Amino acid sequence: MKFFLDSAHVDEIDYALEMWDIDGVTTNPRHVQVSGKPFMTVIQEIGALMAGTDKPVSVEVNPHLDDPAEMVAEGEKLAAISPNFVIKLPATEAGFKAVADLAALDIRSNLTLVFSASQALQAMRMGAYFVSPFIGWKESNGEETFNLIADIMSIRDNFAFETEVIVAAVRNARQIIDAATLGADIVTAGLEVFRDAFNHPYTADGLKKFQSFWDQTAYE
Repeated sequence: MKFFLDSAHVDEIDYALEMWDIDGVTTNPRHVQVSGKPFMTVIQEIGALMAGTDKPVSVEVNPHLDDPAEMVAEGEKLAAISPNFVIKLPATEAGFKAVADLAALDIRSNLTLVFSASQALQAMRMGAYFVSPFIGWKESNGEETFNLIADIMSIRDNFAFETEVIVAAVRNARQIIDAATLGADIVTAGLEVFRDAFNHPYTADGLKKFQSFWDQTAYE
């Protein structure tokens, strides 16, 4: 399984690359806004971090766009900035069409804001490179997500689609493990979600005990 960092903070991305060897990055308008920097500045900085690697960076088109031709035009502009960039498009009728048009131009896309298996199926049919079902938002509203991921993986495998599945809006370690158990290709999560998932209180407690035993034992 691949781990993508869901962030537009350059310092966070740099840290995750160095410490965890993350496999890619996903950004969205909220992450860019929180960074406090202009959109083009942020994505160019992230592109520079990824230069010379094959690690993808998902960059979203203007979410106000609802015309496929305009989405494609902006997608072409963004893709020209960095070979690492994958164009994020919403799971709307226009977004699905733009996916197909970008694929015809050999530009990769990430169909985002997916909340149903039927949306994921259409994204795969239209040639999406990635499809991103959001699970955190659904669970926050009391909806079950385990079967959603299972259905999407079954559809992908049944028809041998080449689309990779990014389980997105992941909020905790249990969701990471569920995605891995179901065979999803990728999870994308924030820095603190990964940090919490990599730690465990028993590990910290055990390490303190081992340190105490070490301190009470002669070294030579």
